[in-house]
Amino acid sequence: MGAPVVHWEINARDARRLQQFYASLFDWTVDTDNPLRYGMVLTKAGTGINGGIGQNDPFTPAPGVTFYVQVRDPEAALDRAVSLGAKVITPVTEVPGMVTFALFQDPEGNVIGLLKELQIRAVPARGARRKSAGRKRQAKGTARTRSDS
Repeated sequence: MGAPVVHWEINARDARRLQQFYASLFDWTVDTDNPLRYGMVLTKAGTGINGGIGQNDPFTPAPGVTFYVQVRDPEAALDRAVSLGAKVITPVTEVPGMVTFALFQDPEGNVIGLLKELQIRAVPARGARRKSAGRKRQAKGTARTRSDS
């Protein structure tokens, strides 16, 4: 079985400006209500993949677009990528309660992310205010995926 693309991310020098740009351009909702002010993007399209717009940081040294592939075992996938000619950008990293991810650079220089599935978080009661889990890579939009079995 193949591995799905589950999240995309635009990295910016001025995340707030770029969040406003894409919200206006495509009528996206960008939620920055989290400690890192990471913009979780809801496209409101009913199809496709939601994503994020964030500030450059040590994980994302240059502006650009990254997509994330969901895998059962990020370490094994990263090892395989390296064996095929990739370079590790960020080793497997766990952001407790949010996401486990890694980044690699493919042989052509593209940065690709790996995400491990997480348990489904409880859905708040109707009318309750939901707080965003934060960046990096709730970043990666996986807080709403199924858990590994």
